[in-house]
Amino acid sequence: MMRPLLLAQTAMEAESLRLRYQMRRIVMRVLISFIATIFVLGAIVFGHAAAWYWLRELMAQRHAALVMGGADLLAALILLAFAARSSPGPVEREALALRRRALVDARHSMELSALLARILTNVVKRWSR
Repeated sequence: MMRPLLLAQTAMEAESLRLRYQMRRIVMRVLISFIATIFVLGAIVFGHAAAWYWLRELMAQRHAALVMGGADLLAALILLAFAARSSPGPVEREALALRRRALVDARHSMELSALLARILTNVVKRWSR
């Protein structure tokens, strides 16, 4: 009966480790994204001013506005693609695998314990008759 408890404890520790590393990764993603956003906003402001003056000399103002809007959309899509690329690291993947193995082993041990308890109960009942 002690083995399932040990396996459940192992699963809990593995899950705790996985969640801790996952949270650390998420916090780093948010922090880096925030800092990047500040720089992107600054670049967009100065880039817009420079592009607007340059495009205004080459084409009509409405066409210049469309070109700048399209460039902004493309930049946003590229940044979103980079933000979505983050994936779990090796420690998180190993902790998740360990948790899954421990839970499967705990379930099997509990099934075996229950089966042995039933057999033992039946044997005791037969002997006590």
